[in-house]
Amino acid sequence: MRRAFLIAAMLGLTGAAQVAAPAAEAPVTLHLSREPGLSAGVRAALRGLPGDVETVVLVQDLRTRAVLEARQPDRALIPASTTKLVTAAGVLDERGGAGGWWSAELTVPAAQVGRASVKAVTLRGSGDPTLSVADGAYSLRALARQAYARGLREVGEVRVDDLGFDSAAWEVPLGAPMTALRLAEWHDDPPVSAQAARERLGAALTAQLRAAGVRVTRERVGRAAPWQAWVPPARTDDQGRVLPPDPVTPAAARPEQGIASVRSASPFRVLAATLRPSDNLRAEELLGTLAYGAGGTLRGALARERAYLRRIGADLSGVELRDGSGLSRENRLSPRVLVAVLREQFDLPAPLPGQAGLPEALYRARGNAFAEALPQAGTGENVPEHDGRGGTMALRLRGAGLDVRAKTGTLPGVSALAGYVTGRSGHVLAFAVIMNGPDETPILTLRAVQDDVVRAVAAAH
Repeated sequence: MRRAFLIAAMLGLTGAAQVAAPAAEAPVTLHLSREPGLSAGVRAALRGLPGDVETVVLVQDLRTRAVLEARQPDRALIPASTTKLVTAAGVLDERGGAGGWWSAELTVPAAQVGRASVKAVTLRGSGDPTLSVADGAYSLRALARQAYARGLREVGEVRVDDLGFDSAAWEVPLGAPMTALRLAEWHDDPPVSAQAARERLGAALTAQLRAAGVRVTRERVGRAAPWQAWVPPARTDDQGRVLPPDPVTPAAARPEQGIASVRSASPFRVLAATLRPSDNLRAEELLGTLAYGAGGTLRGALARERAYLRRIGADLSGVELRDGSGLSRENRLSPRVLVAVLREQFDLPAPLPGQAGLPEALYRARGNAFAEALPQAGTGENVPEHDGRGGTMALRLRGAGLDVRAKTGTLPGVSALAGYVTGRSGHVLAFAVIMNGPDETPILTLRAVQDDVVRAVAAAH
């Protein structure tokens, strides 16, 4: 009986649903299309590879959005230094484009603001690698002179703010600690530890304060005092009834206040100085700037990179990020992810300061900060440090007559190339080619094949 009742109820519901259902809409035709394989020219170029080298490829037209060439574009391989594309894009995004900046400031206890003599002055910053000791407006010298101009004459102790940054959580294979504050002059002579970094920073600031006319009474460099939120004591009236807390925070409990601040130049400069020569230390330092607000750890910085990739719609299947430079062989990126980064940076360009225009116009006018930070092929510069406009691409594709901006990547058995090329159609094409083979694979052979691939892509499209 119960079963019959349930069946009847179900039939009743079905009937009601049929009565209430709207008229059927016209059938929707769903068209499925496969991405193309490789053109004849690209296939011919890849025949020059050793048989044990795995190669993945993706090429996309950035005007039409058509995928032009594809071979296992979602397969993630070791990307080597093309990892720096993700690092640079993440930093450019976090800074708000090429018009952004980093900053550094000097603060003093809130109760001593305006006094000629203070107990301590604290150096605080963004951890970027462009703060200088004495060169230009973004320097310790500029901070010291500002402080003197605002009446500071004596400091008891110089302190460095390295709170909120866990240097011990960074494991980078470069022998240079990642720290909360860095100096441009350290690039060729980095400190050996976080403690040494603090002491060198403090000594440099002390020297600049003294040169500006500010007396510093202690040589020892201190750490910034941790700040704790003020919790006002409970209050009651004469009858013992609870009163609202006192809204006024005592000066001694307030956060330190700034007496001098400086801004960096556009992040474009350091991005170019990183990408063109493929500078590993600068790449790790740039990754370090993403650690602020992310626990001050390598893990937090890499999580922010992954969040950026998710925001631009990149498929993170198989993606592994272990550092900012690409030195780790545990990194994994696919051509699809690299092209997504290139496409995003082309679609939403970060114009160089003083330039404006549509994306393609910016690219052609050498105004897109991301594209301009990349090495430019075929410039012919024979600079051992690769710090010219051509960077690591200066001697590649010479005489090809192509406009190519691309990031190289090299490890034993690994070679990659990802960037932009203008095709015969006049359209800008984004491409990524990653090759992984045995450690003894001849890298020059892989590079030559990559160059042939780029030529073939440009000729075909």
